[in-house]
Amino acid sequence: MTRRTERLNHLIQIELSDLLRKHVNDPRLNRLISITEVAVSRDLKSAKVSISALGDNLDHKEIIKGFVSASGFLRRELAHRLNIRVTPELTFEFDDSIERGVKLVSLIENVAAAEKVETANGRKRNTKRK
Repeated sequence: MTRRTERLNHLIQIELSDLLRKHVNDPRLNRLISITEVAVSRDLKSAKVSISALGDNLDHKEIIKGFVSASGFLRRELAHRLNIRVTPELTFEFDDSIERGVKLVSLIENVAAAEKVETANGRKRNTKRK
C-alpha cells in the first residue's frame, strides 16, 4: 500500500466518522458505531469500509442496510470535504473485532476472579506444566 492510499484511507475514516456522528439521521445508525478500517482500491474508485457496533440485540444486517441507504449521502459529502479527483464508491462490511475483544476481556476477568476465590479459600492452583 502506498503512502498516498494510507493517508486517503485514514482521511476517509475520519470524515465518515464525523459525518456519522453529526449528520446521519437514520435510526438504524443511532447506536455506538465505529468505523474501524477503510481500504481504498489501487485505482481509488472503490473503498471497503469496515464498521463495528456495540450494544445488546444488534442486528448486523439492519446496520449494513442503514449504511447502504446512506451511502449516496456519505459519498456526496466526502466529495465536498475531500480534494480528490474521484470519490470512491463505498461498500460496507461488518467487523466484529470489538465484540470479540469485549468477550475476551470478560473471559479473562472471569478466570482472574475464579483464581482469586481459589487462593482466598486456601487452595493453590498447580501452575507447573508437565
